[in-house]
Amino acid sequence: MPRRSSRSRTHLSHLLFLSLCAATVFGSGCRRSQEPLPGAATEPAAAVRQLVQHLHDNDLAGYARAAVPPEEYAELETAWAQGHSRWPLDELPLHDKLPALLASLSAPDAETRLQRAFRAQIAGQTAGVRQAAHSLGLFGEQYISHQGDYSDDERAHYVQLVKALSAWAQAAPLSDSKLARSTIATLTAAARATGLDSDAALQEAGMTGSLQRLSPFAAAAKQVLAGYGLSLDDSIAQLRTGLASQEGDRAVVHVQYPLAGQEIDLQVVLARRQGRWYLARTLAEADAALAAARAAAPAPEEGQASPDGAGTDTGNSPAAAAKP
Repeated sequence: MPRRSSRSRTHLSHLLFLSLCAATVFGSGCRRSQEPLPGAATEPAAAVRQLVQHLHDNDLAGYARAAVPPEEYAELETAWAQGHSRWPLDELPLHDKLPALLASLSAPDAETRLQRAFRAQIAGQTAGVRQAAHSLGLFGEQYISHQGDYSDDERAHYVQLVKALSAWAQAAPLSDSKLARSTIATLTAAARATGLDSDAALQEAGMTGSLQRLSPFAAAAKQVLAGYGLSLDDSIAQLRTGLASQEGDRAVVHVQYPLAGQEIDLQVVLARRQGRWYLARTLAEADAALAAARAAAPAPEEGQASPDGAGTDTGNSPAAAAKP
């Protein structure tokens, strides 16, 4: 019994953490002036807005296709099918816990188990939840300020996020039992609809298929967050981009968006590849995923085509016959 209670607590913590991380993408806030930033009409600034629009539309597959060049997307899809990659899911916080989280939410007793855990640990504990949000905010701010593999721009951005989310969590009705019942019902139904309760299920569905199945779950998560006062779609509608600088195939885009009533200001680096602009960090992560997949793939047997389409010389080819 204690083990089950601990497992329920872990799933609740993961659920809350994933919800908070989802909120960090864009957040929500009050309506304000929509005057464009300088350079808003440039290609790099427009490329960021295109990615954001895919998230607004809950089009995860469209987001992934727009995030990397077409040839890399195709290779990443092959690597997924072979079990060597889970990009772009591995860009998410706790990405390795996603199948277990979906399995937990999909279980036949999920509603009963999670509601029981909520009543035992969170229901009515308004002061405790607020104190926990405050403490986690301070810890997160200190950690990001002094630890982690972040660039200066990323560190400044994440500190802003933690401060805003901590303030939101302290005011949000996270201990409300009625909202919790609705949240659990919404997320369990959405998780079951994905059919993705294991890594094997993800591999069978394929990269594009998995992202398509996860899109309604993402929509459900946004619906839940809106119930707690974070409307991601409203924030996306208010997000602004402009061009800070451009030199050759590298550009820096200025991004502003509201989060929990606060204005978040950051800069993101883009790189031009094959005539189109992409987030440099996403390209680097996709490149790393492909490099790992290539290293994990078995070497082609003698006479078998290699991944790049070239066959292995068996000694019977004209080229081999020409060798001394």
